[in-house]
Amino acid sequence: MEMINNLLLGFDVVLSVQALAYCLLGCLLGTVIGILPGIGPIPTIAMLLPITYVLPPVVGLIMLAGIYYGAAYGGSTTAILMALPGETAAVVTVLDGHKMAQNGRAGAALAIAALGSFFAGSVATGIIAGFAPLLTELAFEFGSAEYFSLMILGLIGAVVLASGSLIKAICMILLGLLFGLVGMDINSGVARFDFGILELQDGIDFAVVAIGVFGFAEIMKNLELRDKRAEVVSRIGSLYPNKKEFKEAWPAVVRGTGIGSLLGILPGGGAVLSSFASYALEKKISKQPERFGQGHPAGLAGPESANNAGSQTAFIPLLTLGLPGNAVTALMLGAMMIHNIQPGPQVMSNHPDLFWGLIVSMWIGNLMLLVLNLPLVGLWVKLLNIPYQILFPAILVFCVIGVYTLENNIFYVYMTAAFGFLGYLWNKLGCEGAPLLLGLVLGPMMEENFRRALLLSQGDFSTFVTRPLSMWLLVAAALLLILVALPYFRKRRDEAFVEE
Repeated sequence: MEMINNLLLGFDVVLSVQALAYCLLGCLLGTVIGILPGIGPIPTIAMLLPITYVLPPVVGLIMLAGIYYGAAYGGSTTAILMALPGETAAVVTVLDGHKMAQNGRAGAALAIAALGSFFAGSVATGIIAGFAPLLTELAFEFGSAEYFSLMILGLIGAVVLASGSLIKAICMILLGLLFGLVGMDINSGVARFDFGILELQDGIDFAVVAIGVFGFAEIMKNLELRDKRAEVVSRIGSLYPNKKEFKEAWPAVVRGTGIGSLLGILPGGGAVLSSFASYALEKKISKQPERFGQGHPAGLAGPESANNAGSQTAFIPLLTLGLPGNAVTALMLGAMMIHNIQPGPQVMSNHPDLFWGLIVSMWIGNLMLLVLNLPLVGLWVKLLNIPYQILFPAILVFCVIGVYTLENNIFYVYMTAAFGFLGYLWNKLGCEGAPLLLGLVLGPMMEENFRRALLLSQGDFSTFVTRPLSMWLLVAAALLLILVALPYFRKRRDEAFVEE
């Protein structure tokens, strides 16, 4: 009965004109940025953070969440029609989705992706509604030592699940932690590592880093590749999958939803791992594995469902523990802090309208995305044909405006440009930006909880292992480190992230 009352509260919040309008705006923006190559949800959300100042907290977060899962929908359109994945999770979509498009089944591929994503998103939202309150109750048992240990586990998980080199992922997280030390000391109020620059005394704003590393750097990378842009499959055909395609896709959608819902909770890229794991499972259990990579509906339906389910269940650690699992939820956490909302288990008790409004908005948003993606597919094809030379100046202007409005200070624009240059170099070196952003966001929180735990224990470091929950979290972190050091695990991990 309590669950029903909570959901009714959520519907009461979301079914207001303002909330519905911004939910639709977020879904529409998410779809567009997912479709247009070289933009992505991270710089867009970072750029729109200042807008949330003038919105009620729940409305602002509903819009940002719509951008996030809307981009997952839109990204599949680009992957299917252009063989151009907007993010790592969409790499697997290219394998069979683009092949279906080349075989004259582009409409069916888009429909399978959209319907699978809708089903997965709806189920994952139900899981959030059912299990988040239970995890919130558990989170009330957390003290400073437990939160510190949980963040250690989260950062190690981010390293293990990040695609690419483990060493590079560790270096990026450590660099993010170092950037997080810039600014006032939380206890003494003494400025650290600010080099006498007044603007750095409040620390490095995560929006500046996000827009620089994911916005400016992405523009430079795409300008470099502008002559290698893929051809767009413009002949869509029927949007209805035939009986055979539906029969092959539906079981994969169910399995992908289950995989994504479970792995999406993991920190550091569970949604990415979900899509790869789903594809590997479908290929393994198939009676005709040779059809994968040639346009098999199951090879498209499973990963797309897993990706969307993983994107939604990534909100569980954010809403219950205040722990961002990826770069986008780190920005969402920043948006909550802008409104003086303390992330963690208190959100559900102190701001039930925000908690349940955000959950219900995901159901409504998924329905909006289904309507946006299929009937308007012709419009999306036209968007894909816009030359990037026309797009990038508009993207650049919006990024600069977003950064400048943070503090109405030109210094932040210069700093963003500097991070853009660094992001471009890191790209060249094969270093991911997401671990850096996670380290930057979690660093100050880790330091605060670490020092508070020592203060409460009168400087006794054993408090991290004498408190049972903290000890088990550190044990789990140690086990992850041991696993990743094993040659067999390293080999299997590398194989999971290889494009076939």
